[in-house]
Amino acid sequence: MERAPDEPVNPEELRRRLQEQLAALDDPTAAAAARRILGGLIDNSPFDPVPAPSARRPRRADVVTYRIRVDLRDTSPPLWRRLELASDIRLDELNTVLQTAFGWTDSHLHRFSSGPSIHDHRHESYLMPFEIEEGEPGIPEGDVRIDELLVEVGDRITYGYDFGDDWTHTVRLEAVLPRPGDAPRAVCTAGRRPGPPEDCGGVDGYEMWCAATDPTHAQHTHAVAEIQDLYGPDIDLTAHAPTTFDIDDINTILAHSAPDDTDLPEPLAARVRAIGAPAGQTWLRAALDAVPRPEQPDETTAAVVVHSFTWLLDQVGTDGIELTDSGYLPPAQVRAVAVELGIDREWIGTLNREAQTIPVLAFREAAQQLRLIRRYRGKLVRTPAGRRLATDPIGLWSHLAARLPIGSGTEGYERDAGLLLLIGIAAGREDLDAYVARGLDALGWKIDGRPVTPSEAIGASLGTRTVLHRIGAIERAPRRTVATELGAAFARAAAWTWP
Repeated sequence: MERAPDEPVNPEELRRRLQEQLAALDDPTAAAAARRILGGLIDNSPFDPVPAPSARRPRRADVVTYRIRVDLRDTSPPLWRRLELASDIRLDELNTVLQTAFGWTDSHLHRFSSGPSIHDHRHESYLMPFEIEEGEPGIPEGDVRIDELLVEVGDRITYGYDFGDDWTHTVRLEAVLPRPGDAPRAVCTAGRRPGPPEDCGGVDGYEMWCAATDPTHAQHTHAVAEIQDLYGPDIDLTAHAPTTFDIDDINTILAHSAPDDTDLPEPLAARVRAIGAPAGQTWLRAALDAVPRPEQPDETTAAVVVHSFTWLLDQVGTDGIELTDSGYLPPAQVRAVAVELGIDREWIGTLNREAQTIPVLAFREAAQQLRLIRRYRGKLVRTPAGRRLATDPIGLWSHLAARLPIGSGTEGYERDAGLLLLIGIAAGREDLDAYVARGLDALGWKIDGRPVTPSEAIGASLGTRTVLHRIGAIERAPRRTVATELGAAFARAAAWTWP
């Protein structure tokens, strides 16, 4: 029956009709946009919304292994991961697993739904704590196990992440398998395509960045031109590079999805706990587990590693070095440092002014941050530690290891970058610059809302890199940083004595 023109509108009926219209939209993006526009009419109605019918079923009495496949919708070719999970995993734990499997950093809101859309309130929603606190209608995700929602092969739920980029995943149960007693809680067994970077603009942006960062892609030239048109010709293409699908790396992190910090030195344990996102905690804990415990070096090895600082302490001597009126090393000393450290082979210039010979200045400032030397009454003099360690190679090794990482400026950011560099060297990681960038992302650091790039990671860890370079722990190869064998041994000592 049609409503008469002067008949009052029933608010509940209007809300119900709007919900039906939204649910019927074919385009998920249009549906999400419409819901955001009309949210005040629907979600903030003065009338209590009609609760969605429960999709939960009784939990299994036994714990089995669920083989699930998770597809990121609208990607072509499909981007997917296959996982084997304990059937008693709760949805908050599943969020951490999915974040790891797709390379996300848990930096945005997420939601689970028993239906095909996380925005359709006719289906039961399972919410993260923030949405529960905000009064969104739904069930706390930590109260729901996956075996309440996925029971029969073919059952599906929906996982949405980042409501701006609108990443929508279909989670489908493929098989129910017997569970060995030693089976891990979660393991990735297969997958296809790299994971999308954060904040890249949704599926369309992902496909564009895939093409732009892959010189073999048929649309590479077009994608690069489009990105440069959008962001400028100087855009760093690595800023939104997709996350390589590395199944070993994923499973290493999944093996530590419930970080246990009881075996870590307290400062490192506190740093793990300070990370807000569970995925970030898992990443750092797994990274630390890959670092062997340090061994005390013999005196010959220690002397080789600390030689540059021993030489500097000897140059300063008991009388100190008279600085210029501007507070810099005199020309003769600038030249001496440059020759001793091999800077004369890597730096163009006259090498007689410290302010213009940046590697010499960086080395001297690093020695000051390490509290081996200091400025005093117009001179550069040894500190008490510098006097004590000038002839003690093993003691100086331990002192340097205990003082790293160092930084100037945004201390937390630079110290984290330096710590990640030490961990990467100690664990034998090959692509150190990308490793540090990924670690900063996992720890929650952003630049203008986007992930840190490898080149920015180099800058963030510059103070620590200066020390490592001058003691021969790292070398700069074309387009990447590589560690030496002695560097790995020293980095193990530095990582485990942080901060």
